[in-house]
Amino acid sequence: MSDRRATAPGRFGELVGQPAAVEAIAAAARDAHLAGGGVGVMTHAWLITGPPGSGRSNLAYAFATALLSEDGTPDARVRAQVDARTHPDLAVLASDRVTITIDEVRRLVTASQYSPSVAHYRVIVVEDADRMTERTSNVLLKALEEPPERTVWILCAPSEADLLPTIRSRVRLVRLRVPEPGEVADLLVRRDGVDPALALRAAEEAQSHIGMAHRLATDEEARARRDDTIRIALDADTVPKAVRGAARLLEVAKADSVALTQEREDAERGKALASMGVAPGGTVPPQLRSVLRQLEEDQKRRATRGLRDGVDRVLVDLLSVYRDVLLAQLGAGLAPVNSAWSAEVAAVAQRTEPAATLHVLDAIADARRRLPANVPPLLALEGMLVTAALSRPA
Repeated sequence: MSDRRATAPGRFGELVGQPAAVEAIAAAARDAHLAGGGVGVMTHAWLITGPPGSGRSNLAYAFATALLSEDGTPDARVRAQVDARTHPDLAVLASDRVTITIDEVRRLVTASQYSPSVAHYRVIVVEDADRMTERTSNVLLKALEEPPERTVWILCAPSEADLLPTIRSRVRLVRLRVPEPGEVADLLVRRDGVDPALALRAAEEAQSHIGMAHRLATDEEARARRDDTIRIALDADTVPKAVRGAARLLEVAKADSVALTQEREDAERGKALASMGVAPGGTVPPQLRSVLRQLEEDQKRRATRGLRDGVDRVLVDLLSVYRDVLLAQLGAGLAPVNSAWSAEVAAVAQRTEPAATLHVLDAIADARRRLPANVPPLLALEGMLVTAALSRPA
């Protein structure tokens, strides 16, 4: 990593492998402040795209921090407020639901109409703009067509193709790329104090997904669950083993989802009880129980999405394994994702043909496509694992 990137102020320093995007965003924030926030200096709407884990939301909040700081240089106090989502001129939409609701966007559009109270700009961040339906997107479109003078919208999505053409025509696009594993490993070592060898393995196995690499590098249980996923899949060489293995993979996905959400849910409940003046373990007054019921319903919806995301993480890991199998069969000479499993991958590669491996890769991709279509996760996993088992000769 270059010295410039390592010493970049604020959150910009955590964005690896994105020098062009960082420079474009940082320059826009500086120019906006140099001109005193005048009309026409800042584009009022931005779209940051890039694959999962590339740092879309990190860049969005770095931009927000710079815009909300005094001179365009991220300020520690403002950065803390942005991190806590407590800055008075920042509004955020980061939905845990499968889709962003029209009411959520309407509330955000209303918030965008207020003049900034302490900063030059009011900044609105939408983390998963691709989750909006067409009807919801049209509500946002109206706000982008007639923006208040000092409101800046920052949208994030995997690709510009995920948004309506009418929205794309009203935003400035910033594309992020997939960073190299070495760049992600360098961040983990520098920022989190991770051992270099572990950091590189985590970055490779996470396929340069920064958040997942951090989790694998710092959470031994997460690493163990990933190892279980690969072991279960590689051991499933008969249909009965595949059916049993699918059930075990679902258990792994559930455990992974719970590990990600449990701490957050406990904190949310504790905060809600504290706001009601109820001590831990105390009785909630009947007139306040509806608040907790609403929180519990939100958490149930999040759990549904969390399980689907957990199953998808399992499938992404298996895609990387069979990608390594195919590379070994073809003698491609490319670096494997799962170097710790090279002996097992080589054994599978010797027993099967490249055409069969491609069939398995297609089955995994099909399983990923079925999840958003409400196919039961167990059924999707069974179909994928049975295909993998049948690809191996008896």
